[in-house]
Amino acid sequence: MTNDSRSGITGSKDSAAAAPAVREFPARSMGGGLALLLGLVGVLAGIASIGFGATAATTALKATLIPLGVVVVLASVFTMTGLNMVAPGQARVVQLFGRYRGTIRTDGLRWVNPLTSREPVSTRVRNHETAVLKVNDAYGNPIELAAVVVWRVEDTARAVFEVEDFAEFVETQAEAAVRHIAIEYPYDSHDEGGLSLRENAEEITEKLASELQDRVEAAGVRIIESRFTHLAYAPEIASAMLQRQQAGAVVAARRQIVEGAVGMVELALTRLAEEDIVDLDPERKASMVSNLMVVLCGDRAAQPVVNTGTLYQ
Repeated sequence: MTNDSRSGITGSKDSAAAAPAVREFPARSMGGGLALLLGLVGVLAGIASIGFGATAATTALKATLIPLGVVVVLASVFTMTGLNMVAPGQARVVQLFGRYRGTIRTDGLRWVNPLTSREPVSTRVRNHETAVLKVNDAYGNPIELAAVVVWRVEDTARAVFEVEDFAEFVETQAEAAVRHIAIEYPYDSHDEGGLSLRENAEEITEKLASELQDRVEAAGVRIIESRFTHLAYAPEIASAMLQRQQAGAVVAARRQIVEGAVGMVELALTRLAEEDIVDLDPERKASMVSNLMVVLCGDRAAQPVVNTGTLYQ
């Protein structure tokens, strides 16, 4: 009972540790047009106050208007530093004194607290093509393969705070996933119905996308698509494997020819018996089957022989 409870506590701790520390939420912002207008008005008002103070008749009025105008100008300029241009396909991650305060995804001119920092993060669709990797497949044969991964940032908070560099993280995990998939499946399957990299590309790439999505989940990235762009045996065994594939193709073709020939012979014997065209004893039937199989399965055209006697001569 104690062991079960301890394992349960450990599992809950692992789950809590695996959960992301921060998730994206909208930052508090307002339209930048009004903020820009108010800032410009403040700057003009401050300049006007400084101008009136400089031409004032009394010293007390000068001492009041000039500092007031300077303060208004500085405050207006400082307020306008909170303006941000957010382009389509871009977001701004807002931080205040090291704390995450939300993400701006609304495009256009937006205004936030001037004391905050705003880090731009692209949310456009990106692609990454791995280098040609040389690995051993499930049978231990050296192969070369490369893949292209289409992805985008889904959670900007995790992309910025959960990993050091989310773009480099995706590239590294993409290569690791491609290597792992190549190790788990053979280039050509020797088992009937088994998955292989060459013959089951669609199924394998779906598994690749699923595994890669699990790997980059911590970075707030969504995998849109993944495809193999290069798949081949390594040069040192390419010629031997080509001969093996050719031999396998010849065997498969021969097997299909034999199956078809057996069906045709069976049909011929059945029709002869049903139509009562000729009555063949077992020996002549075996001879006929042998001749038909030679004709149907041979590589060269058969040379006809005209029998001018009877079947038994």
